[in-house]
Amino acid sequence: MLFLFVAFFVSAVILGALLYRKYEQSRHAPSTPPPAKEAGTIIVTLFFADQGGNGLRREAREIDVCDELSSCADAVVEEIMNGPVSELAPTLPGTFSYHDIKVTGDTAVIDLDRGALEGLPEGSSAEMSAVYSIVDSITFNFPQIRRVQFLMDGAALSTAKGHLDLREPLPPDYSLETK
Repeated sequence: MLFLFVAFFVSAVILGALLYRKYEQSRHAPSTPPPAKEAGTIIVTLFFADQGGNGLRREAREIDVCDELSSCADAVVEEIMNGPVSELAPTLPGTFSYHDIKVTGDTAVIDLDRGALEGLPEGSSAEMSAVYSIVDSITFNFPQIRRVQFLMDGAALSTAKGHLDLREPLPPDYSLETK
């Protein structure tokens, strides 16, 4: 009987302490409300290779609403990495990866991993399709971004596979798009 009384008393004290703490927290509301995050999705346009490898074609995709331009660009590149859902061909190799994307002024800077482009097929058209699928997709969807700079592990990147000069930020090139 004494054991039950002690167990009941300890339970009542713990429950009372928890209720009191909850009461105190509700009395002292935070001084500023947490920022509300937008819910929903937006539709973006991605550029993938056409089946013949003769240029880029558009594909619409839905992504979550993002609060920063760099996270929006990141979401677009992630969707390009996922590949097309239509009859279009992927532009990035399965080994493609990157550290991060930062937006500075009107330029998105993508810091690629060392092995990001190893699986990219040889040839200028494959290189241009890979690079400009990223550049065109980012600049088309976010007009505040006018150029895209590529780095490799934080250092300047001169070329992806020897055909396209990547030392300077690239503006979009919609002439690669086939109708």
